[in-house]
Amino acid sequence: MLREATGEDVHLMLSWRNQEINRQASKNSHVISVEEHLRWWSAVRADPTRRVLTYRHDDLPCGVVTFFDLRFDQHRTGSWGFYLDAEGLAARGATLPAWLAVMRAAVDYAFDVLELDRLDGEVLADNTVVRQMNRRFRFVEGTGRQEVHNGRQITVIPISLHRSDRRVLDFSGKSTCRSHHVSSTPYIIQRLAITDHRRTREHPA
Repeated sequence: MLREATGEDVHLMLSWRNQEINRQASKNSHVISVEEHLRWWSAVRADPTRRVLTYRHDDLPCGVVTFFDLRFDQHRTGSWGFYLDAEGLAARGATLPAWLAVMRAAVDYAFDVLELDRLDGEVLADNTVVRQMNRRFRFVEGTGRQEVHNGRQITVIPISLHRSDRRVLDFSGKSTCRSHHVSSTPYIIQRLAITDHRRTREHPA
């Protein structure tokens, strides 16, 4: 489930973001300090173009989802990122179910709650597992670009998903496409963001 993050989630979000697997999947792989994290948290709470959500799986907090660069004009667009409590989920043997669930919840939130027309994101080129999962959810990759962060050169690939191309499950469990509007429902998404923490607008936890 998804819900808006609160001050009670701040330290959990930081601990998850600083896990080695999440740092290596991010543009900036440095360990985020408490001060840096709190500056980011203060900024996102005051920014109407961003949302920070927490995710619960089996009634336990385990991740973060962030939406940023939200535009609610004629063409409604936004970007997103996520990260999980990789260590905690691995210890419980719940990594894959939680991963699938949070991505499904995030996509639903983007199109059914935020009512976006297009959802954008980024993935590192060498993160093949995440790229495969993105394709499963019908995200389309753009042309990669070279960037340098923390002294390492990386290839960043933009991804996008249009409302008309989203993949959903109907009540029979079959995959289908849905482009019509669905009324908003409450979600609990624990911020699962694999994004750039130095760029305050993206720092999801």
